[in-house]
Amino acid sequence: MPAFLLLALWSAAFLAPSSGDRPTPDPDPLLPDREYHVWVASEATDRVHLVRWGPEGAELVRTVSVSLLPTEADGPHGLAISPDGEHLFVTTAHGRPYGHIAKYEAATGRRLGRAMLGHFPASLEVTPDGEYAFVVNFNLHGDMVPSSVSVVGLRDMVEVARLETCTMPHGSRISPDGRRHYSTCMMDDMLVEVDAWGLEVARHFLLTEGEEHGGRGRPGHAHHGAHQGHDGHEGMGHTQRSLCSPTWAQPSHDGTSVFVACNASNEVVEVDVASWGVSRRLPAGEGVYNLAVTGDGRLLVATNKLGRSVSVFDLTSGEEAARIPTQRPVVHGVVISPDDRYAFISVEGIGSEPGTLEILDLERMEMAARVDVGQMAAGVVFWR
Repeated sequence: MPAFLLLALWSAAFLAPSSGDRPTPDPDPLLPDREYHVWVASEATDRVHLVRWGPEGAELVRTVSVSLLPTEADGPHGLAISPDGEHLFVTTAHGRPYGHIAKYEAATGRRLGRAMLGHFPASLEVTPDGEYAFVVNFNLHGDMVPSSVSVVGLRDMVEVARLETCTMPHGSRISPDGRRHYSTCMMDDMLVEVDAWGLEVARHFLLTEGEEHGGRGRPGHAHHGAHQGHDGHEGMGHTQRSLCSPTWAQPSHDGTSVFVACNASNEVVEVDVASWGVSRRLPAGEGVYNLAVTGDGRLLVATNKLGRSVSVFDLTSGEEAARIPTQRPVVHGVVISPDDRYAFISVEGIGSEPGTLEILDLERMEMAARVDVGQMAAGVVFWR
């Protein structure tokens, strides 16, 4: 071989950069630098799924069967986590005729106990001290009669009270101080406040525009209206006057107000707790359904069940800061990470489509990732 070729080969080998000298690609700006773990329920498959979102992306890491009777669909609907993160609570809504709440070890998925509740127990929330769960008995398939909120002692999994409220109660949230529980009544256009310490209905508020007023005790039942949120997947629309058909009640970060999702009128109504009156009405997407607020009280995130999107509101201005589309239709639940960085959105899908957990970056206002889960993804809760 000629000398000049040997010299060229030697120079190339000597001067070529090593793998350690190669530039490191910039990290994906959409990936977090820590891990987040979220549970999501699949109502059509009787399973709950654990999704991990971290520096390596989003992935499904565990699936737990919550079926009670193999011959019927039990329909896991609502999820909650104990304040210490040790236990996962799941409502199974499609019992014959009654549903249940079950207690699981969050780290392993092992079932530790369960209690029978009312007709179609749906949304639930655990008190800040971890002692009780408040569960709305939605009674989706029953007659249009008043239903109830079940109060469950979580140590022994015993229903300690059942409080009659109104027709088709949905959405179950507790004030930050643990003293008040809020739910809505889809067919009575009502927001209901329960004294969580005294275990009695304290106040109610009629949300129908032009007829707004509050009262003490549990509401009457003269305002049965159509609803969109639970009539199959697509909803049935409504033809009556400007009904709210509320599906969710979310206390503000400081407990001074309650945000209500009006599924029929496509707006979020803010009710002031002290005056028990409407503070403002925020136009939202079609079929607004579930709500969550950031811990700093700055943002409100709303799922638009019929609008195939998520709305993010700036609560200082009351303006919709962003509306982000989802990959699939029938947008259901939302939970926000404790650091206020991400909103985790459950999307049901239609027919044979899988459900989806979509992850919304609240700084960049765009979807960062998504993971397919079982069909009809419903309740969603942050674990750790």
